[in-house]
Amino acid sequence: MAEKKAPAEKAAKPKFKFPKAMGACADKLYELREKRRELKRQADALEEEEKALKAHIIGNLPKSEASGVSGKVARVSVVKKTVPRVEDWDKVYAFVKKNNRFDLLQRRLNDGAVAEMWEAKKQVPGVGTFEAVSVSLNKV
Repeated sequence: MAEKKAPAEKAAKPKFKFPKAMGACADKLYELREKRRELKRQADALEEEEKALKAHIIGNLPKSEASGVSGKVARVSVVKKTVPRVEDWDKVYAFVKKNNRFDLLQRRLNDGAVAEMWEAKKQVPGVGTFEAVSVSLNKV
């Protein structure tokens, strides 16, 4: 006897509907990319104005109002935070190695530096490869 499938097991509807023809898919991809780029340009312009206004507030908030200032819909306060900044990488690396504190560093390779070594026919121990697949899109 066949078992009834629970609602969660039913095939999910596709989130997006794509054109059947691959050429139409290419055109749709281009259209979507251009819309996203336009929205990003708009977002970048807003972010630039936002950064300028933050700098203005930091530079002009009177020291006597150290707790901040309020408008009709928002309150802003200037917050100070101590942030680490490396002044001598050699000393930092020596400390990390001596004390086995690799957690102080972020794990990420510089793709360009590794590619440069590969072009010079040199290998980086412990580094392998994988093939990343992407799509190239150009206007015709």
